[in-house]
Formats: sequence, C-alpha cells, structure tokens
Amino acid sequence: MEYQEINSKVIDRWCENGWQWGKSITHEEYQKAKDGEWQVLLTPTKAVPHHWFGDLNGKKVLGLASGGGQQIPIFSALGANCTVLDYSLAQCEAERQVARREGYEVEVLQCDMTKPLPFEDNSFDLIFHPVSNCYVREVKPIFRECFRILRENGVLLCGLDNGMNFIFDETETFLKYKLPSDPLKDPALYEDSMKNDWGIQFSHTLEEQIGGQLEAGFLLTHLYEDFNGEGKLHEYHIPTFWATRALKPADSEPCSDR
Repeated sequence: MEYQEINSKVIDRWCENGWQWGKSITHEEYQKAKDGEWQVLLTPTKAVPHHWFGDLNGKKVLGLASGGGQQIPIFSALGANCTVLDYSLAQCEAERQVARREGYEVEVLQCDMTKPLPFEDNSFDLIFHPVSNCYVREVKPIFRECFRILRENGVLLCGLDNGMNFIFDETETFLKYKLPSDPLKDPALYEDSMKNDWGIQFSHTLEEQIGGQLEAGFLLTHLYEDFNGEGKLHEYHIPTFWATRALKPADSEPCSDR
C-alpha cells in the first residue's frame, strides 16, 4: 500500500473519531458568512486576513486538500464558484453534505494531490491550501501544478508546517526524532507512525516550501507564523506553522525554467 492510501484511510478514521479538521461549519456560520461575517484558517489558530482574498464573488476557487466542509462553504457563501480536491472519502462527503444542506453547487473530487492535478492550465483565480503538505513526501511538484492551473494574477494561499512538531516526543518535552522526518527512510519512525495512527508524515524545510513556491514562479506577497493551539510548544510560544500568500504574476514563467 502506498503511503498516500495509508494517509487517506487514517484521515477517514480521524474524521469518524471527531477530528477537529473534519468538523463542518454549522448552518449559522454559513448564514453569517453570507452576511459578511466570516473567518477561515490555513493554520491552527490565526484567521487569514480578509485582504489576502480580495473580492471572491464570481471567482473560481480551488480548495486543495481542503475537504471537510470548513472553508469551501464560506467561499461559496461569498459568491465564489468552488472546487475541492481531497483524497479522504470522509472529507469529500462532508463537503457534499454541507452543499446539500445549504443549497449551493460545488465540484468535489476525491484525488491525490501528489499526482498531476486534473485541471486545465489557467483554470482558477485562487487556490486555498491549508496545512497538508506534511502528508506529502515531495512538495515542489505541487507548487508547480498550482502555478500551472492558476490564472495570471491568481493567488495561492498555503498553510505550512515548519518541522518543529516532528522532533519531540508525545509530551513535547524531549527531543526524540531527527530531521528531516521521513518514515519511508526510517523503519523505527515508520513503526511508531503506524502504531500511533499518525499516518505517514514528512517534515519539509523553508527551502522546499518557500523556495519551492518561488522556483515555481510565484511572487511571495505576505506571510505570518502560527502556533499549535495547545501543548507545550504552544505554551512556550514556539511557532510551528507558516501561512503564505503568493501571486502568479502576469506574463510569468517558472524561475527554474529561466
């Protein structure tokens, strides 16, 4: 079984057990968004600034690994034409359920983002990509695909794990694991991952995640750091995530091709 299939099944189980990131928004939250009162998360605790989005009415938006009925319903309430791609069956079904409940249309694709994305070039105005790269071994191909399917002046919003969460024990007190974290190369870590139902997760560097966006051709416009929301690292105010806003400039091409 490939690690992507392992992860999709793990996330389905997490959702069944009440995983925070598998709980859809309520009808009341949807109605508030239609009235202009809303927020969404790329990372655990900090809401994405509204000005990162601009006016979403009539825009084509892709939620990349963004299933679960948390963000896409908000964008739909704001007038966007939305597509969501996720490899978790449970997360995809949650999107469909919220859309049926609220009466809007959404395209839901159960797909693996490590494969070429099933969209034409220049298809979207905005891609919303919350923390999920930690479940992917190679992230640069994802950024290249995002660049390809965005229109000129399109925006990529990403939530990114900075690797800090991978080095500590379960109590976040003692250093236990080395970076980079790759269970496919570390049998002991793989065993721990399977035993603890963590899924197969990978750490990624600043060079991979920020550098990867720049290499793909994006212009980085904004970023902020965020925290876990709970646990010892959070208590000590240790940032564990980044959120980035990047633009596909007009008449641009990937830096790696120049």
